[in-house]
Amino acid sequence: MDKFGILKQYFGYDSFREGQETLIDCILDGRDVLGVMPTGAGKSLCYQVPALLMEGITLVISPLISLMKDQVGALNGAGVHAAYLNSSLSQGQYRKALEYAKTGRYPIIYVAPERLVTRDFLDFALNARISMVAVDEAHCVSQWGQDFRPSYLKIARFLEQLPARPVVSAFTATATKEVQDDIVRMLELERPQVLTAGFNRPNLYFSVQSPKDRYATMKHYLDCHPKDSGIIYCLTRKTVEEVCGRLREDGFPVTRYHAGLSDQERQKNQDDFIYDRAPVMVATNAFGMGIDKSNVRYVIHYQMPKNMESYYQEAGRAGRDGEPAECILLYGGQDVITNQFFIDHNQENEELDETARARVWEQDRERLKKMTFYCFTNECLRDYILRYFGEYGENYCGNCSNCLSQFETVDVTKIVQVLAGCVRSSGQRYGINVLIDTVHGANTAKIRQYRMNENPYYGELSKEPVYKLRQVLNYLLLKEYLRTTSDEYLLVKLTEKLRPVLEEQETIVMKMVKEQEQAPKEKKRKRRKTGPGAGLTEADELLFERLRALRLAIAREEQVPPYIVFSDKTLVAMSRAWPKNKREMLAVSGVGEFKYERYGERFLACIKETNPAGEK
Repeated sequence: MDKFGILKQYFGYDSFREGQETLIDCILDGRDVLGVMPTGAGKSLCYQVPALLMEGITLVISPLISLMKDQVGALNGAGVHAAYLNSSLSQGQYRKALEYAKTGRYPIIYVAPERLVTRDFLDFALNARISMVAVDEAHCVSQWGQDFRPSYLKIARFLEQLPARPVVSAFTATATKEVQDDIVRMLELERPQVLTAGFNRPNLYFSVQSPKDRYATMKHYLDCHPKDSGIIYCLTRKTVEEVCGRLREDGFPVTRYHAGLSDQERQKNQDDFIYDRAPVMVATNAFGMGIDKSNVRYVIHYQMPKNMESYYQEAGRAGRDGEPAECILLYGGQDVITNQFFIDHNQENEELDETARARVWEQDRERLKKMTFYCFTNECLRDYILRYFGEYGENYCGNCSNCLSQFETVDVTKIVQVLAGCVRSSGQRYGINVLIDTVHGANTAKIRQYRMNENPYYGELSKEPVYKLRQVLNYLLLKEYLRTTSDEYLLVKLTEKLRPVLEEQETIVMKMVKEQEQAPKEKKRKRRKTGPGAGLTEADELLFERLRALRLAIAREEQVPPYIVFSDKTLVAMSRAWPKNKREMLAVSGVGEFKYERYGERFLACIKETNPAGEK
């Protein structure tokens, strides 16, 4: 069987997505690869397909138990023998899995990086035929990645100990050029094929809002999407508890996930979300990596995350089925302070020397600054994300809150000169809030304590609304007319770029939201379906709901997540095609031979029952 036969028989697809075939061919030719592909682009197929064609075992190194369970469950559901080796197994289960592995039962084995250095696993690996080592979430090997894990540094040493070097493949959804170079170096990839499939996810709508009442804004969104499954990310365990508790009181089917819960409760809550018993998950960033739930219709960041990599990875858990989904970030100034605290008290890099820790700390600060800029840019949000990851395109996507807002071009030179004058006259010793309060003429205890009420620019911009002053100051930071220090207090400093403006040789104009649009910022969008049934006829939608009910019944019988049976996207394809026999059912994307033999007749019967005349 060739790669196309594997793709169809086990995974039910007729063709590869962008980038997949190139990486698969390189692996089959014995060449190392690095694939940078956005969430939902099908990274796992790039090592799973060749693993089923190569002689020997493919080890997949994965950082999280939930990721391994999800991937192994999906493979077994597709008819592929796979296993995982991690701390969730008892000693008896672990030994049994190793025994099966030694007999060659599993072509694919998932393993946590910590296991690579244990005596029993090394004994197995040194005596087994390892054809490929696939490193998932490969950015974890880089100190400059958003989720550096020292345990990943053990991978290169493990590879050196093997009697024959296997093909090494590495995959990640989010990696800047610097992180990509680090992955190649740290994993010692040999002449690797590096492929970046592109970060753009056209089906995702991006929005940034700064509401006075975050909970009310979020609750209103959930009220408008009662049937949808979504994730709400919070920065702290305390906020998760508060938000989850209020949503439960308001009658939403919600659960929670954070590191303060017991392993048993985390697993139960994750299962409730995956099985759609509680379709809304409130969680810290501890949740989500490797969760292949295809019908997540929205991701709401209740607070701003610490960097763009984390944001895009978490937001990317929406719309994995390719159907429309929404990514909404609710921003508040306190989010910056909370993230600064996390960076300053990070305990995860203790294994690094002092110089390396200082470099990581400085890098984390810089990334937080770029994340903050995302929250107040007036440019296209999608374009901002793509540029961050090194891709360039038009500064208009038509599918983000900024592109759908009405802006006007405003000359802000006079405001800039006053703000800059305040920075200079106060000795560049204060942060954003103090400067804005000073020029606006605020009579607060802090302003009096710092004697900023005696500053020559005090009250000079009292007639300008505070939100406008903040927009201008944020714009100056974004365009590097001003900068902030990297210390605890984020003091605002002048840059040389501002000199022509202060000397009245240059003016500054910027896009600002029109006055009448300040609340809400984005103009009303024509409400569209974000669910997978968008675009279906009434008859198709009836069939889709019946197929979904059948899928849920089968999932409960087999005690697997519904998407393991068939994804929403496959059910939509069935609802459009109304297949009448095996041949037509196998033509539906996502239906392979194994799944047809297991489920096909029941789904055909459901379709026939919905349309007994055999005509749509």
